[in-house]
Amino acid sequence: MKIHNFSAGPSILPPQVLLQASEAVLNFNNDNLSILEISHRSKPFVDVMEKARALALELLGLEGKGYKALFLQGGASTQFLMVALNLLEKRAGYLNTGSWSDKAIKEAKIFDDIYEVGSSKSANYNYIPKGYDIPTDYDYFHCTSNNTIFGTQIKEFPDCPIPMVCDMSSDIFSRQLDFSKFDLIYAGAQKNMGPAGTTLVVVKEDILGKVSRKIPSMMDYKVHISKSSMFNTPPVFAVYTSMLTLEWLKDLGGIKAIEKENEKKARLMYSEIDLNPLFKGFSVKEDRSYMNATFNLVDDTLKETFDTMLKEAGISGINGHRSVGGYRASMYNALSLDSVKALVEVMSELESKA
Repeated sequence: MKIHNFSAGPSILPPQVLLQASEAVLNFNNDNLSILEISHRSKPFVDVMEKARALALELLGLEGKGYKALFLQGGASTQFLMVALNLLEKRAGYLNTGSWSDKAIKEAKIFDDIYEVGSSKSANYNYIPKGYDIPTDYDYFHCTSNNTIFGTQIKEFPDCPIPMVCDMSSDIFSRQLDFSKFDLIYAGAQKNMGPAGTTLVVVKEDILGKVSRKIPSMMDYKVHISKSSMFNTPPVFAVYTSMLTLEWLKDLGGIKAIEKENEKKARLMYSEIDLNPLFKGFSVKEDRSYMNATFNLVDDTLKETFDTMLKEAGISGINGHRSVGGYRASMYNALSLDSVKALVEVMSELESKA
């Protein structure tokens, strides 16, 4: 039976990417060596790294615009610290829209003064704040584009008078944006791009080198740029699989093509949540995420029945985050429309039984 993988991360990957990656584990590049054991300094892997970096810029429309792409380690959580180390001199503004932005604020406060330009924390992050002001004398503005735990997503980004930094871990490459509005983008690979183990950073070079503090080499973007993302041993397999996923996306027609599929999946999912009286959505409708649909049962006594039906239908990874409970359907790029249809059918069937 097919498993419909709604995991929030590490998440589903395209079948052809899994096949290519598994073949490379046994024999990469027809060299009779595994991708797991080749030297990261060998030409075959250097070519992989360069292609992955180039594809990231190409798909985002940032080629030749002063940006560099890096594949680093430590997850997006390390970027909470790294952004502040490299960019924060006096004060920065943060938009607090969920658990991950809250953690980013905590890390940045280690170094200096952080101001929350807006927050939805008092409403348990069920909406995206709007109408906030971004002071022009701040070092940068930080936001999180999509909030996996609470199922909210920024639909319109501000015209930012200062460098704009965005954590796009859970929706990068999923929708068309003017990515040149952002001066630094970071994203953990394990949701829309590849397996856990690497983090994409896309940074405009001219915002770097302006802080007075000394930055440890491993945390310095300029060092990683100068070494072409090979300052230390990179996560070879994670970078390779991310490259394959970016190739897959390009072959599909890029972000423009995948956005159409993601919109279909989201429309189908939210239509069922809104029309089925047994379910209620968590987030404000206008701020609903196309990547993570969060919802609850109106009657908790149906939970055991619903969970059994989900299991029988081969639906996996649907439980909400442990901090909020309920359910969460993560509909990343590689998840098919058929999988969403399977989930909706179970929800509809539950209504017919109730």
